Amino acid sequence: MVFAGKRPNNLGISNGKLAPCPNSPNCVSSQSTDATHKIAPLTFTSTPEQAITNLKQIIESLPRTKIISESQDYLYAEFKSALLGFVDDVEFYLDRNANVIQVRSASRLGQSDLGVNRQRIETIRDQLK
Repeated sequence: MVFAGKRPNNLGISNGKLAPCPNSPNCVSSQSTDATHKIAPLTFTSTPEQAITNLKQIIESLPRTKIISESQDYLYAEFKSALLGFVDDVEFYLDRNANVIQVRSASRLGQSDLGVNRQRIETIRDQLK
């Protein structure tokens, strides 16, 4: 856990929003407005409840992943890199008004993530039908 870093204290939902991305490029968010950090929210065709259940199963099937907290409309998981144990904080917010799942995936440490956060969300998107 050399490169785990400290768990951020700004996670969670505030006024229907996930925390904004920091200036570093190692973060993606479906609620971001700039091109560097912007990613599409997750969509689903099932009921919102089934979508969250499916999402949780996908997250739990991925390696080096731990769900830290969850509620009816929110999931927060930590993803650890295989090589050096870098930790990424990944949040999912079921936005019932928009009928999508808002996402935020951010590295705790460093600047570049070589596209890992974006790729992770796209991998989850591909599995969430």
